[in-house]
Amino acid sequence: MAASLDIRQTLTGNIMDSTQRRGCCECIIIDLVLNTRAGGYLDYGARGHTKETTKNGGDVIPVEATDDAFWDQFWSDSATSVQDVFALIPAAEIRAVREESPSNLATLCYKAVEKLVAGADSGCHSDNEKQMVLNCARLLTRVLPYIFEDADWRGFFWSSVPGAGHNQDDGEEEDGSRPLAESLLLAIADLLFCPEFTVQSHKKSGTDTTEDIHTLDSCEYIWEAGVGFAHSPTPNHTHDLNRTELLKLLLTCFSEAMYLPPSSENSGIINPWVQFFCSTENRHALPLFTSLLNVVCAYDPVGYGIPYNHLLFWDSREPLVEVSAQLLIVTLDSDLTTTSSPSMDGTTTTTAMDEGDSPTPDNLFVNYLSRIHREEDFQFILKGLARLLLNPLTQTYLPNSTKKIQFHQELLVLFWKLCDFNKKFLFFVLKSSDVLDVLVPILYFLNDARADQSRVGLMHIGVFILLLLSGERNFGVRLNKPYSVRVPMDIPVFTGTHADLLIVVFHKIITSGHQRLQPLYDCLLTIIVNVSPYLKSLSMVASNKLLHLLEAFSSPWFLFSSPQNHHLVFFLLEVFNNIIQYQFDGNSSLVYAIIRKRNVFHQLANLPSDTPSIQRALQRKKKPAEPLSRTNSQEGVSMEGSRPAAPAEPGTLKTSLIATPGIEKLTEKSQVSEDGTLRTVDPEVPSSPGAASSSRPLSDTESQSGDAAQGRQSRRHSSASSHWNPTTDWVMTWKVKLPLQTIMRLLQVLVPQVEKICIDKGLTDESEILKFLQHGTLVGLLPVPHPILIRKYQANAGTAMWFRTYMWGVIYLRNMDPPIWYDTDVKLFEIQRV
Repeated sequence: MAASLDIRQTLTGNIMDSTQRRGCCECIIIDLVLNTRAGGYLDYGARGHTKETTKNGGDVIPVEATDDAFWDQFWSDSATSVQDVFALIPAAEIRAVREESPSNLATLCYKAVEKLVAGADSGCHSDNEKQMVLNCARLLTRVLPYIFEDADWRGFFWSSVPGAGHNQDDGEEEDGSRPLAESLLLAIADLLFCPEFTVQSHKKSGTDTTEDIHTLDSCEYIWEAGVGFAHSPTPNHTHDLNRTELLKLLLTCFSEAMYLPPSSENSGIINPWVQFFCSTENRHALPLFTSLLNVVCAYDPVGYGIPYNHLLFWDSREPLVEVSAQLLIVTLDSDLTTTSSPSMDGTTTTTAMDEGDSPTPDNLFVNYLSRIHREEDFQFILKGLARLLLNPLTQTYLPNSTKKIQFHQELLVLFWKLCDFNKKFLFFVLKSSDVLDVLVPILYFLNDARADQSRVGLMHIGVFILLLLSGERNFGVRLNKPYSVRVPMDIPVFTGTHADLLIVVFHKIITSGHQRLQPLYDCLLTIIVNVSPYLKSLSMVASNKLLHLLEAFSSPWFLFSSPQNHHLVFFLLEVFNNIIQYQFDGNSSLVYAIIRKRNVFHQLANLPSDTPSIQRALQRKKKPAEPLSRTNSQEGVSMEGSRPAAPAEPGTLKTSLIATPGIEKLTEKSQVSEDGTLRTVDPEVPSSPGAASSSRPLSDTESQSGDAAQGRQSRRHSSASSHWNPTTDWVMTWKVKLPLQTIMRLLQVLVPQVEKICIDKGLTDESEILKFLQHGTLVGLLPVPHPILIRKYQANAGTAMWFRTYMWGVIYLRNMDPPIWYDTDVKLFEIQRV
């Protein structure tokens, strides 16, 4: 203990000179540890003693809660920034106070909350009050993570504090008390609508009356025009800064979730901070939700488009937009299946929301989001999100002349939440080509991040969004719009549609992405399967990419190396069958590519299944996949101005992610009826080895691509288990189900015709062959068209926990100035260096 005291006393001596100008927060923190002041003890838990015993065995005397001269030193300094607070209060000192003088830490938190409550009650009319509130917010932002990381302390803020009672209007007993957490959250909510501090005053000029923060209608003080609010307040730099600091504190309050380990048991745990803040207890829930959403969706980082303006002027709005987006996705982290339907007590007064017949969620933010219904509101939200997502793709003649935002991951999660919780918004997105303004940036991010192991989460969220969209027919239809934006990507140059862009990017991810992306192959191919019945005209480039994937996935080595690899072949065959049966006219390029690569289909139909052949295939070393080449093609030329996808810089921080569920858990099969409606298909029972001797021929839809794929994570060649031993019976269980009938019939009809025309006319130019195929027909020659099967995304506990882990990992890494959670003992994920 003596050695420890000497170190701390030395620290105190060393920092005195440097803190004379900026305050002495660190000195006071050390004073809290040393407990050099005599006094009583603020009792939170009915412990009546006046001395505490430290973990080192020494007795300490806490500082009195009534010693205002001591405690006010923490928040009286007028020149302390949030960066100063983090620099001057080291993590080691906070932990030392927590371990050696817990009552002092308890008093510090209580007094800071008390000051915030007082500021909210008074309305923060003086500059001193405003500075005190900001200093308290900064201090709590610094300290709270160290409260959360200790399991013994997590309940502290939810313990009752004497004198902080609930409102007594409903006849509660007089000794009813409000937990410290509730007092803190309500004070923050009040302060976020405090005239002349975080919002503009509405008082008329020339009057001396001040607005009463307790009676003002905060719906009239929404921060930005947009959903449910038409007036756009004059931008105010100071208000933006104050809002940002309070929102950072609010985000820190919600971050208790970071300190619980990820598990299926924890996926259903409701964050008590979020639950209370988004309940009817918070009278500002509606205007705050609307303010956050409108601030995000109205933000234009480019402004008037003056080159390099972001280097000349600091934008106070961007940090506010960023933390607003983070708060939205955290408050919307809710499972609708577990919510009940309480009375809304008058909170449904806005015309921007639609009542609907569904149960009302306990979480008001989820409730408000799910009830937005006006088309002009949907347009505002979609245009705003698309503008921000497209921002990093902006190309200018002057390098780096346009501001580029960095919070696109938060925006993608927000877009996901909007589509998931508000189906009317999802249908609005898909009813026009505006959905392509979201698709293009997602494909850009996927292509750009494919080689970067620190951005695996970004890859997943992008693919999940496309999987969700692909379950709707309109998405496939919209993909037929010609692609002319020409965002620089290192993909082959092509002339075609957005469907071509999607396929080319997916091919690039599979063939040149890093190995941690292999669990996503099922999702990528499922997306293509879902949209394939609606693709009117694939380009030659995209067609060849699909055939290249089939060629790679159907090699005997790959098929035999893992028990689930054959599913990828089934997906691709289903894509070809859908296009041949439903979009034959217009897809001559794909038909030509199938004819050119007909040997792949013949080899697949004749795949050897005897034990010696299986063993020979497994003994062959894997060869790198060769890109398909074609004469007179520009497939090897990347788009002008593009840069190759780069791996992460060594030392880059990343957060770990839990495994995602298999495709059979992510989706449910639906069959498209003749009238266009969907009918859920009963899950298939996995075939047993004896099921191969089926007495009836299998149709082209009875593929195993949707069968239960247990052990999917170990599917690929990089993780193939040494215990896996493919057998003849196993190969036959799925080989007889290969949906090759339609393709073989196409080849049987068209190959002789193509060979004949080439011989008769001496054709060597493929353009002439394509012309012939364009005018060909297979009407009456193919098997009866199969029903269209769509695999729609379905919510489940596994993805809910994945989203929570990913979301908080993004927020952790994006908040490094100040480093709110850095070097604290988070449990939800691991922090790793690439």
